[in-house]
Amino acid sequence: MTKAVKKVLGKSDLVDLISEKSSISKVNANNALNIVLDGISNALAEGNDVNITGFGKFKVAHRAERQGRNPSNGEPLTIKASNQVSFSVGAGLKQSVNK
Repeated sequence: MTKAVKKVLGKSDLVDLISEKSSISKVNANNALNIVLDGISNALAEGNDVNITGFGKFKVAHRAERQGRNPSNGEPLTIKASNQVSFSVGAGLKQSVNK
């Protein structure tokens, strides 16, 4: 059996896709993508959830400070509190991936 080669889509690939599908320049497509990504980032930074119907939901969860162990020497250490971004897949995306 031959193993399928996965392609990783980067930001420039998305810009190309937006440009082709919408017949706008790559510069305008890049600006549009940046606006969307900045909007998502800013909303999450303010503590808001971002729900894109059919695609998914981004949200921030707070992780409290906790104790852990250094894997190299087993010594205990304190892991700082932090905010974690999570993504829940929407029904439309889930369906398109499972065709």
